[in-house]
Amino acid sequence: MAKHTFKLSENNEFITLDKLLKILRLVGSGGEAHLVISEGMVSVNGEVELQKRKKMRAGDVAEFNGETIEVEA
Repeated sequence: MAKHTFKLSENNEFITLDKLLKILRLVGSGGEAHLVISEGMVSVNGEVELQKRKKMRAGDVAEFNGETIEVEA
């Protein structure tokens, strides 16, 4: 299982889940990100997440396809 860390920029207190998956290239497009989220393939903090634009804040951890993503401030 690969682990990724995403550092929020100073001016942002969150990033949306769909953008996070796209930026880290875990999906090929925003549409693919929406699909995998809506199909229940992504979990946030240990719970299946169905909100495509879930606000990911510092300390949140997402899991998708064997990959772990931790959001840092």
